Amino acid sequence: MVKDIKTFIAVGLSFLMANCAQQKQKLFDSANVQTICNPVNLSYMFQPQGPSYREGADPTVILYHDEYYAFVSHSGGYFHSTDLIHWDLIVPNENFPVGVFAPSTVIINDTIYLVASQVRQVVKTADPKSGKWEIANPDFKVIYSDPAFWLDDDGRLYYYGGCSNTRPIMGYELDPKTFEPLSEGVSLVIAHKNQLGWEEKTDYNTPNLKINPHIEGAWMNKYAGKYYLQYANPGTELKSYNDAVYVSDKPLGPFTLAQHNPFSYKPEGFACGAGHGSTFQDKYGNYWHIVTVTISIRHPFERRLSLFPVFFDKDNEMYAYTGFGDYPFIVPDKKINAPEDIFPGWMLLSYKKKVEVSSTLPEYKTPFDLYGDIWDRTQNNEATNINDEEIRTWWSAATGKANEWFTMDLGNVSDVYALQIHFADESAQRFGRSDDIYYQYTIESSPDGEVWRMLVDKSQNRIDAPHDYIQLQQPVKAQYFRVKNVYVHSGNFSVSDFRVFGKSDIETPQAVSSFTAERDADPRTVKLTWKPVDGATGYNIRYGSRKDKLYLNYMVYDKTELSIHSLNTEQAYFFTIDAFNEGGITKGSKCVKIGKP
Repeated sequence: MVKDIKTFIAVGLSFLMANCAQQKQKLFDSANVQTICNPVNLSYMFQPQGPSYREGADPTVILYHDEYYAFVSHSGGYFHSTDLIHWDLIVPNENFPVGVFAPSTVIINDTIYLVASQVRQVVKTADPKSGKWEIANPDFKVIYSDPAFWLDDDGRLYYYGGCSNTRPIMGYELDPKTFEPLSEGVSLVIAHKNQLGWEEKTDYNTPNLKINPHIEGAWMNKYAGKYYLQYANPGTELKSYNDAVYVSDKPLGPFTLAQHNPFSYKPEGFACGAGHGSTFQDKYGNYWHIVTVTISIRHPFERRLSLFPVFFDKDNEMYAYTGFGDYPFIVPDKKINAPEDIFPGWMLLSYKKKVEVSSTLPEYKTPFDLYGDIWDRTQNNEATNINDEEIRTWWSAATGKANEWFTMDLGNVSDVYALQIHFADESAQRFGRSDDIYYQYTIESSPDGEVWRMLVDKSQNRIDAPHDYIQLQQPVKAQYFRVKNVYVHSGNFSVSDFRVFGKSDIETPQAVSSFTAERDADPRTVKLTWKPVDGATGYNIRYGSRKDKLYLNYMVYDKTELSIHSLNTEQAYFFTIDAFNEGGITKGSKCVKIGKP
């Protein structure tokens, strides 16, 4: 594991992020930055057993010899990158536990050691690019789901594990040479859903007292002498999937719930879920949290990954910043201090714009396998699914032939900086990996619908990119887009969303100057109500335990009221509401407090 830096102060962050005054964002030139956009564009593997669906989850990312390695559930190998932008798959030898959940690694004396869920061996390598692994311990004694290794800076090795709705996350000390346990297991984290709203096991944490949350996916970091034990909950198939954090002076506790929680949370937007992640440092010392994202339509484990920046404030509160977390962000080549340092100012231009299509599959049925109980769910297959900002819905053409297409009209000429297309694999019958799994297509643009230019030509593409993100070398002025299918590997030409990012020449909306926040009789819930702002596409609610710690984000479109069910009953909260449109973001001008019950 990458060693934590000794000091990291987010300079001025509390003023920049909690300020309730209207302000405009700096617009970055695409020629000067490199960006990515969640979900991470990996070659997610089709699972070997039906129904046909892709999966990637429970990630561990490490920095090793100045390069990145991502170990991901059920991926048929692991991924390698030099820049956090481009990833290639490494297929390992037979000693590596392929097809398992939640692989976890630790670096000891320049060697990578790996264990996975319910696997009775530890493997190692000092050459991960080669894919060659050796068995380090053939009879590992500590067997849990969702394991996590962690090496302290004094050379002592620890193990955290557990995935259950009845049992706790456990912690052990291990011998760093033999991986034999040196201590009895210690109970570290159990559910407290009656106090902690984020542990309620529903998509939006709405109260459901009949179901216990899964407490799982432990991860450890050390910062400024404190131990930050992160855990995932309430369920991987839910939009509310999050990581919360406890803090201690010792690696095996006792642990105290951190003031800011959940530290990684994203229940709304295009790609939702921010749980079962790992927190790592890049080569510049910046912290990142890579997490599991839910689709969970064809199968509960139909999942993807997202990446968010992590900061520690002046009081050493840890938080992953998920605001506008599925819009483009800059991959930095230096140390950053605040979320604004990596937000390029490119807004979503495609939401609910006019779409025309070549053909439409009348409807489609998704076989949903909930722990062995399989049934068909009929989905509405409408062209408007192409830009509804919902990864769980999609449009499908009637065929997968090369003559299928769709067009989009932004409504006005805008400066376009980036595009993202998400393929939905409708009617695909794929199982496992194959060299012919990829997509070929073209994207044309036009300012007037008459004269077209080729903007993206992937007609010869041979790289599997199910969530393809294209940052344009230079921005283009365009109103119309035409996307043509050339080749799909199986099934129909189908798209969950085609997303266009840039800036329109319009004024940012006025600030949300008045709203109410009322705590419910169930103190885990707050109801927010506000008046619509002219010209606003949507709103981002920022909130937290103090006025200068509004680290949580909740984005909505087309709404002027919202119930948030993820509160801690033993805390007061502060709220502000930002308005946004295609011109930018206007910070809220009012902060409202709700007291403790």
